This record gives sequence, C-alpha cells and structure tokens, in this order.
Amino acid sequence: MRRALIGLLVVLACGFAEAAVVPDELLESMTFRLVGPHRGGRVTAVTGVPDDPMTYYMGSTGGGVWKTTDAGIRWRNVSDVVRMVDPATEPRIMGQVDPGLAEAGVVRPPVEGLSEIPISERRAGDPFGVGSIGAVAVAPSDPNVVWVGTGSACPRGNVSPGDGIYKSTDAGDSWRHMGLDTAGQIARVVVHPTDEDIVYVAVLGNIFGPSPERGVYRTTNGGLTWTKILYVSEDAGAVDLAMDATNPRVLYASIWQARRSPWNMISGGPDSGLYKTVDGGNTWVELSEGLPEGVLGKIAVAVSPAFPMRVWALVEHEDKGGLYRSDNGGAKFRRVNASRELIQRAWYYIHLTADPQDPDTVYALNVAMWKSVDGGESFRPVRTPHGDNHALWINPDDPRNLIEGNDGGANISFDGGRSWSTQTNQPTSELYRLTVDDQEPYWLYSGQQDNSAVAIPSRSPSGAIDRQDWYQPAGCETATVAVDPQNPNVTYGGCYGGSINRFDRDLGYQQEIMAWPQMAVGQQASDLKYRFQWNAPIRISPHDPSVLYHCSNVVHRTADEGATWEVISPDLTRDDESKQGYAGEPITRDNTGVEVYGTIFAFEESPHQAGLLWAGSDDGRVHISKDNGATWQDITPGGMPEWGTVNSIELSAHDAGRAFIAVHRYRMADNTPYIFRTDDFGASWDRLTDGANGIPKDHFVRVVREDPERKGLLFAGTEFGLYVSLDDGSTWQSFQLDLPVTPITDMAVKRGDLVLSTQGRSFWILDDLSPLRQIADGIPDADYHLFGPRDVVRWADGSGGMRGPGAGATGENPPMGAIIHYVVPEGADAEDADEIVIEILDAGGEVLRTMSSTTPEKRAPSIWRKLFPEFFDPPKLDAEPGGNRWVWNLRLADATIYEKAVLWGSAAGPRVPPGEYRVRMTVGDWSESTTFNVFADPRQDLDPAAIQAQYDLAREIWLELSRSHEMVEKVVSVRSQIEGWLSRTEDDEIVEAAASINEALDGIEGRVRQPVLESSQDMLNFPPMLDNQLVNLHSVVEASPGFPTEASREYFAELRAELDGIESDLDEILKVEVPKLEAILEEEAVPRIGTN
Repeated sequence: MRRALIGLLVVLACGFAEAAVVPDELLESMTFRLVGPHRGGRVTAVTGVPDDPMTYYMGSTGGGVWKTTDAGIRWRNVSDVVRMVDPATEPRIMGQVDPGLAEAGVVRPPVEGLSEIPISERRAGDPFGVGSIGAVAVAPSDPNVVWVGTGSACPRGNVSPGDGIYKSTDAGDSWRHMGLDTAGQIARVVVHPTDEDIVYVAVLGNIFGPSPERGVYRTTNGGLTWTKILYVSEDAGAVDLAMDATNPRVLYASIWQARRSPWNMISGGPDSGLYKTVDGGNTWVELSEGLPEGVLGKIAVAVSPAFPMRVWALVEHEDKGGLYRSDNGGAKFRRVNASRELIQRAWYYIHLTADPQDPDTVYALNVAMWKSVDGGESFRPVRTPHGDNHALWINPDDPRNLIEGNDGGANISFDGGRSWSTQTNQPTSELYRLTVDDQEPYWLYSGQQDNSAVAIPSRSPSGAIDRQDWYQPAGCETATVAVDPQNPNVTYGGCYGGSINRFDRDLGYQQEIMAWPQMAVGQQASDLKYRFQWNAPIRISPHDPSVLYHCSNVVHRTADEGATWEVISPDLTRDDESKQGYAGEPITRDNTGVEVYGTIFAFEESPHQAGLLWAGSDDGRVHISKDNGATWQDITPGGMPEWGTVNSIELSAHDAGRAFIAVHRYRMADNTPYIFRTDDFGASWDRLTDGANGIPKDHFVRVVREDPERKGLLFAGTEFGLYVSLDDGSTWQSFQLDLPVTPITDMAVKRGDLVLSTQGRSFWILDDLSPLRQIADGIPDADYHLFGPRDVVRWADGSGGMRGPGAGATGENPPMGAIIHYVVPEGADAEDADEIVIEILDAGGEVLRTMSSTTPEKRAPSIWRKLFPEFFDPPKLDAEPGGNRWVWNLRLADATIYEKAVLWGSAAGPRVPPGEYRVRMTVGDWSESTTFNVFADPRQDLDPAAIQAQYDLAREIWLELSRSHEMVEKVVSVRSQIEGWLSRTEDDEIVEAAASINEALDGIEGRVRQPVLESSQDMLNFPPMLDNQLVNLHSVVEASPGFPTEASREYFAELRAELDGIESDLDEILKVEVPKLEAILEEEAVPRIGTN
C-alpha cells in the first residue's frame, strides 16, 4: 500500500501527468503552532451552567466554541478537539450516518478534504465546519446538553457564515450536526426548561442576500427534524427570542429586515416587527400597540423571569427609538427611555437581558453595558474589560454571577460586574492583514479588530511567546502595517478614514502622516476627496525603502516619510456613484469606512522590477503600471465576477510577469472561490478554481500565495480552511492538518515557514515546508523515505523549543533544532517490525547522536521529566505509518548519569557548532542520508573559532561528567555484588574485607556525587560535589558568547585532575582490594566479582 502511495508522488516530478494529490498520511508529521496573541476577539454568544458557577461557554465569531471549568482562569476550545474514537460505538463519524438519524432524514456528507484522515484521529461526532458562532445554550434540565448555533448575527462587513446547528450530550466533548445547514446567521437558541429535546432557534439567514431560510424554527425531538414556525419574508429573519420562564409556551420573537452589501447596511423595513406566541409557536401574533409606527429596525426583546408579564423591547426607529416596556405581556407598550446610548449603531448592538430575580432590573448592551434598577426608566454604565458589548448571561440562582461577551472576548463576574475575569487568555484575535518582516527571528504584524495593531515575534527566547514579547506598532485596529527594512522599529500603520501614522518604537513617538486630513467618519463616500477602505493597502517599495505607498481609489506615494504625497494613478476603480452614498438605511447611518466602496483593495510593487505596480479594486478591476505609475493599463480578467473584490495580489518570486489574484464576492451572497493566474503581465488569465478541482464550490478564497522556492506550489486561504496545490492550481486538496477551522485572512511563506493570520484564532505558523516541497518535486519509490532537513540556525539565546510547564495562555515556540521528517510504511509499527535508526554525523563522519524506534535513548534523571513528561522529547523515534518527525535539538545526548543522582542543572550534551551535518536513516539493509547546515545566530558577530572553542570545552566537560558517573555506576555495581555475598555468609574475614572495600567505595562515590541528595532542592542543604561542579561549569561555558574564559579553563583543569585522582583511587580498590576479597571467596568456591 505504501509503495503505491509514494509511487503516486513520483509523477509530480514529471510535468504533473496525473492529478497531484498527496496522501494525507504523508503529511502527518507537519503541524501548525499557535503564535498568539492571547488577546480576546469578538464574542457574541455566552452562557453558563446555573448549578455549576465555575463552568461557562463562549462562542467566538471566528474561533469556535470555548469552555472554562474554572470561571475563566483557563479556556479550552471544544469545537475542534481531536479525540480517539471507536467507530463501532460512536453514532456518526465523518459522514457515517447513525441509523436513528438516517430514519429522520438527517444526513450530513463527509467534510470535504478530510476523508483520508483516519477516524481514530478525529474527535467523536461531527467536526465543526465553521468557526463563526452565533448562539450557545445549555439545557436547563440537563447541563450535559449544549446547543450551538453557528454564524454570528452581529453582522459586520466581514461576518462569517454558519453551517447550521450542533448539539452535544456530553458537555462539549463531542458534537453532532443537527441540521439547518443553510441558516446563515443564527442569533439565538432557546431550550425548553424541562425538556431538552424542545428547542427554538432564531435564524437571521444569509445577511448578504435574500434568504428563504429566515425565521424561527422548532424541534421537538432533539434536532432530528425542524419545523419553521414563524416566517415573514426572505428579507427578514429572526434576531432575538425570549421565553416566559414560568410558561415555556409563551415566547417573543423579533423579526429584523436586514441586508448587507459591500457598500451598505440595510437595517429596517416593513417586514421588521415583534411577535408573540402562547402555544409554543404554533400560532403568532404581531405586537404593535404602543410601539412606534412606521419603519422599524432591529428589536431586542427580554421577559422578566420575576414578573413574566413585564416585557422590554429595545427598538431601532428613526424618531421614536428607545426602550419600550409592557406590563401586560405585550398587549401594550410605552417608551420608558429614549437615550441614544442604548440604541446607537443598532444593527451591531442593542441586546437586552432581564434580571432573573428582580423585575425592575434589566441590562442593555451597546458600546457600553448599561444597568437599570427602575424598570428601564434610567440606566447607569457597568464597566467591562472591553467595549462593544454583545452577549450577557445571568445565573438564575445568583444574579451577581454574570458572563459577558464583547469585542475583546468573554469575561465572568461574581459581584454583579464590579470585577471581571481576564480576556488576555483567549487566542481568538480577529486579524485583518499579515505583514512579516526580515528580522532574526522574523516578526508578524496585523491590525486586530476593535483593538490595536499588534507586532509579535515568531519565536521567543523564553519557553513560550508571552505578553511581554509583543507590542503595539503603528496603526489601529484596521491597520495594514509596513515595516521599515532598514530599521524594523519604525513601522507605518493605517486606520480607517485614510489615517496613516509612523511609529518609532525606540523613541516611543507616533506621527500622523495621512495624505489628506479630511474627517471621513459620518460622510458619504461621494463627498470624500479620496475613498480609503477600512484597511487600505500600505506598502514600502522593495527597491527603495524611502518610498511608501498608500491606496484609496488612487495610488498615493511619498518619499519623505509622509511630509508630502503625490498621486501617481487615476481612479483605478469603476467609480460607480450609485454605490458611494451614505452607508446605513433606512434608519441608522453607519459610516465608519467599512462600506466605503470603489477603492483599491490590494496593491503590490514587483520584487523583480522597480516601478512595476499592480493594483486590484474592491469593485472588480485590476490594473498594472510598468512605468512607475506614469501610465496604467486595465488587465482585469475576463472571468472576473461582477463587483468582485480583489482581496489579495500575489506576485511570483519566479517570473516578473507571473501573478495570482484572490477574488471574493461573498458580500453579494456568492461564496464561489475565485483564483486567477497570469504569466504574461495580465494579458491573459487562467481561473484556477471551478468548485470541482479540490476547493469546494462554497469556500470563497481570501488569499493565495506561491512558494518562493518551488514554482507551482500554491496555498489558498479560504473562509473555512487551507488548501494546497502541487500542480500550479490545476488541482487542490485540503491542507488543514491540525489547523482549527477559522477564516484565513492572509498568508506568507517566510524562510520556509507558512505563516497565517486568521479571523478568530490569531496567528499560526507551520514550521518547515521541506517535506511538501520535496513531495512536490517527487520522491523515490521506496517503502521508507527520509526528507532532507532544511538548514537551521543555532540561536544564541536558545530561542524556541517547547513551552515549559505552567506556561499558560501563551504562544508556542517553534521546535528548537533541526526538524527531521521521515516516512514509515504500513505495518512498520508491528511488534516484529525492523528497527528504525536515525543518526546525526558531523562533517568528518563521527556519529554524534543516535535515535532508535525500539531502544529508548538513555536520559539523565530529572524531576521535571517525571512531573511533565509531555514537555520533553520522547526517548524513541515514532514509527507510525505515514509521516513522522524527530527534532534534533543540536545537542549531543545526555551525559551518562547514575539514576539516583540529583543534579543542580542539566546534563544535556553540548550544542554543536555551525557547520555541515549529515542525517542518516537506517532500517535493516536499507539506508538513506542527506546533509544540512547549522548556521550561527545572524544577530551575533562572533568569531567561528570562538564558537568552536566553546563547543570543544563544553564537550570535554560533558565527557568528564559522563566519566564521573560511569565510575559511580561501577561503584554501585561492585558494592551491590559484595553486599549480595555478605547476606550469605557470617565469615569474619569476608565480612571485614568486604566492609573495608565498601567503605572505600562509599568514599569514592561521595567524592563524585553527594549521596544524601534525594530531592531537587536538597542541594541547598549540602555542599555540591564534583559532578555538580562539572554541571555548573558546563552551563557557564555554554552561556559565554565567545571564547571560554581563562577561569573556566583553569577550573576545568582542576576538576579533571580531581577526577583523575578519584579514578586512580578507584582503580587501586578494584585492582588490589577486590582481588584480595576474590581470593578469599575463591576458597569458598564462589564466582568472581564483575568489575568491568
């Protein structure tokens, strides 16, 4: 089987004669890692468990479902957890249908692109197909039953769609998809108080177009079937539901006529209204008495559990908007509060939650969180850790216990909102664009929705990437960030309305340098001198670092850090005035810059040729200039969809005329994937996605990138996952690996790594694309295969490595060392399989390290390895069928250390110096080897001879440390044999001779190690002996940046001389005293004592 799989790949090196699809198992050794930041992103759904005040759930708008069982100290994602599952007992896995569900007609096909992944590596049930969450509810009658509606219903311009509703019966450990696949955005889920199988769902629908799925749905059989029980029109969906806590047959539903387009947000219309049912949804009546007449917008509704006849409605209306209250079950309302603080920007906010015990207390969520204790007549603000508030759950048993969701994450309170849990432990940042600089190690930059821009390193010198490692560069939440290549502490970042600023981190100084300082907020696009988009492109020329570009509907350029700007293009958009009016109608305008349309959305200057400029607009135009902006040519592909947004332009590193564009049209209710390629400067284009060649027809694409080393190796980031093509876009396959399902907003290939920004899961990196590159070039047809490792940096500060124990909410460092990937065939994991051996050799052929799949590498004793074995490399090679990897940490093996020894420090072998190394893999008679380089830290300017001298001395110390404990092990062995014979004799002569030898051996051991040490900090109570002096000296030498100090050399000479003396004394015992005892024992006809 494995020969067939690998043999398939050989064709990839022969002109892509067949479909270039890589078997998933060959990619299993490649893994993504979360970089961070752990700074919460937007949350519009929260809930708790009344009887368990430590357990809560939150739904991120791009990051899935999260759960805490310690009141917010730690959060874990429960919608993308991998579980070991048994297909024989699980009801429905990866498209295999539970007969019970099949009878009800609920059948969900396998997730595309994942069919090759073994079931045993997927969690039980159905994997979530999206990351956007709109509603979460725990069944009051059974806290193990959790319902999740996907698709956030607070519809920003970049809102991500859902794929229906999910149910868990084991408190989030596993999930089943329960239908409503095309619901779009789900705003609310309400579960019957005593019957968890009766559930009501408010479906807003597809916010970008007409949607017949809009309305309120009900199931009475736990989701097996659904009935639409309230429907108004394809333009109006349900945005809120409230149930009478004392009578579950009584519900109130808010219907909202809403539609988004790239240039507008419609909130309100004749189909908006408030409805009530008293028979569990069989019939509904519209409530209007006392509510404002005319066009209604969004309405939030809440029922007081303490006084169910009291109903509040927060109403968007042109003249009479505000909070309305009814004290007779909705028969008649009156306005009790008209404050704009409660209804501003209604389409994004206005939510109501009633206190479960006090009929006069109600909360309203908007930019701020507001609380009223007089029935809504007046409100006071409740301070939350972050603004822009969307969701609130109040514990019915304790109204002081809250969980609240906002644009910065979720937070929990036990004192009514006076204090809250942190949001800095949630890696759910929504990032718009990605910039990667050229530092060592490289840094990642982006704007984070409703936060600041962020700059974060790809690796940290500590065990993990923590808050102290990242900072706020230029720009605001919408920033595209450009980094000065001559001084990476100088960044340029954008903000909405055309703002751009320059930030000097060294000086802590920020300067606004916008091309035209017109205030854009609140204005219609046609009144702006320049139309800048929300996150307008900003680029520094790859040929002249003094040249900076900023794009509106034209291209702006400065060569003096923004003191002056020139316009170097005409309007490069369609300039359609019908799409340049006020955003927001017919009630509330919302002109922030998101809906400014007819703008340049993507821009690049060629890395091959100065002045070769490419621009793509959000209304479907692509232009090129070959003369530094003097003239421009329209090169829009013939297959460009009407009003498509050119989201990214990828200029190939291989040819100046070669480029790719990713186009989306989801804001026109079209989720079709569009990727185009040109090889002739745009004279002709090929479309690389047809919905049937690997990227599903409804996975719209945000970004495409080409590997700079391997032409035709392409990566596509979509709304629902990552895809790869090995044949220049002819075919695609899922490249999700262990990446969570989340919208991928941008990508970069940097130094052989694949770097991602996401809309809801922060930054991710796949370290080392070497296996994929080599698979794309074709690999030999063999059972086993060793991939060539990429070159590696010997970081001076030890940057990288696994996060240490207790690292908490931190990003993960890359592996520290050389990543060695290899392929194992089927059957190689059997008990009688051949041993796999991987060796590291230096340039002279000396074997420096050996790892085996059967024989564990001997490791020095360590309390940390005992307590946290998961944080340390395993002592054996993995031999699972498929792709595997071993990370060589650039060190020799641990020194030989006696198993009961206690060391104050590490016995790890020395780090090798820069140079060429060889890795060799051997299985039986088969062997394969390849070379790679270890480079010095580019941040240091060290004499190579100094690094070599450091290694040489460290290695000598390491050898002496091993020699010292080899003596100890010999002492222990001899003493054990002697004590064994003493237990069998009472002969005085033997006892006396043996006691004398044992006393001498004890003395030898006591000079090498402190035998009374039993725990890690006993060292503080007893003086260190020779072994710990060597351990300490080894660390001192390795911590020196250059040549070892003279003191280190002198002290090592003393320790070596001391060890020589100990060895001489031991030899005297073994060669003189032991033979005497053996002679006595020989008289008794006993075996000799082994001393070797």
